[in-house]
Amino acid sequence: MGTINDWDWETGEKRAPIGTWRDRFEWVEEPHVSPDGENIAAIVRLEEEGFTVCINGETWESPFEKIWNLRFSPDGRLCALVSVDGEWTMAVDGIPWENRFDYAWNPLFSKDGQSIAMAFQQGGEYGMALNDIPWENRFGNMTNPTLCPLGDQTAATVQTIRLNEGEIFKFEEGAFTSAQNGNAWAINFMNVWKSVFSPDGKQVAAEVRLNRYDYTIAVDGTPWPQTFKSVWEPVFHPTRKTVIAPARQQSGWTLYENGSPLWQSRFLQLWQQQFSQDGNNIAAVVAPKFGKWTVAVNDRPWPITVGELITDVVFSPDGQHVAAIAKDKDKWTIVVDGKAWNRTFDRVWTPVFSPDSRHVAAKVEEQGRYTFALDGSIWNRSCEATWSPVFQPIGNNVLLRTIENQQYVRRIVSMDTFWG
Repeated sequence: MGTINDWDWETGEKRAPIGTWRDRFEWVEEPHVSPDGENIAAIVRLEEEGFTVCINGETWESPFEKIWNLRFSPDGRLCALVSVDGEWTMAVDGIPWENRFDYAWNPLFSKDGQSIAMAFQQGGEYGMALNDIPWENRFGNMTNPTLCPLGDQTAATVQTIRLNEGEIFKFEEGAFTSAQNGNAWAINFMNVWKSVFSPDGKQVAAEVRLNRYDYTIAVDGTPWPQTFKSVWEPVFHPTRKTVIAPARQQSGWTLYENGSPLWQSRFLQLWQQQFSQDGNNIAAVVAPKFGKWTVAVNDRPWPITVGELITDVVFSPDGQHVAAIAKDKDKWTIVVDGKAWNRTFDRVWTPVFSPDSRHVAAKVEEQGRYTFALDGSIWNRSCEATWSPVFQPIGNNVLLRTIENQQYVRRIVSMDTFWG
């Protein structure tokens, strides 16, 4: 597939009929499209042989007993969890991994798509597999599987001490910890939630519960000395290698850095913190008042609030603008720098900034049909399905992927002439 700069940004339209797939197969599941828009695929049911995947009208060479969780990796490979002789594994472009498991779930991809991980269960024990190499150590329980952004390590919350029903005191003593590449921290906690890697993959942090009342963040198995009434998922600072997490004290929620307050304001809720690429700015979803949601950037809340939901906070490439999804009175829209688009929708998806940080686009839904919006203006087509728009990194074009009248359409359009 090449890098995004290598994609075809010149050809206006490419079309592929997919309506005929339903005539060829017993049934066709939800379609998926590659990041570059060149391929469309779906799990299909054969009459007697089982299941396979149809990609651009061609099927994988060998069928499988069952297939689920079909996805394109960021580098364009087509991946799915498949059943072979009653066991599960990962198949990449139709070729299954050598290792087999009793069950597999939650496929994960590195940022560049070169590494693929998944969670598995084998013989009543749980672990993770990375590029067809499973953990040597297995655990009685496992949650929140995670892949390092660099793609060379995995982590998850694991249970290291078996508990029988009613063993509440044993539970309070701690039976859970984080494991990296199958190696558990030396310390157990009452609860552990999601583990996150530092950008260089050398550290792992997790939100932990010390006892019935106290919560904190642990980094490489060492808890912060400060404890809190509650905490949410931590993140590593992109450049300082410190750990930032939302935490609550009696006065309310704020952001802490390595256990010390980073922000001075206190909120009724705070979570989903995001950094700009350069690490100079940080934004988070906050509730200044009960039932009122907004975004705070560098401890300064937007003036706008909504009553139902704020989510999917995104920084612009230059780090100077922030967009987010907002839901209020059962209608959805995009808010940019504290100002909502004039138009609302039945649903919106994660906003996407243009490379110059001047424009925001998103996939939207209206009356059961799908289209696109740019800076609040609607595209002039209504589609059976769409995927998030992709801006050309250098240039003025946008890649749009749609299904219209049972045809898959890949379009390259100019922002100057397209939106209206």
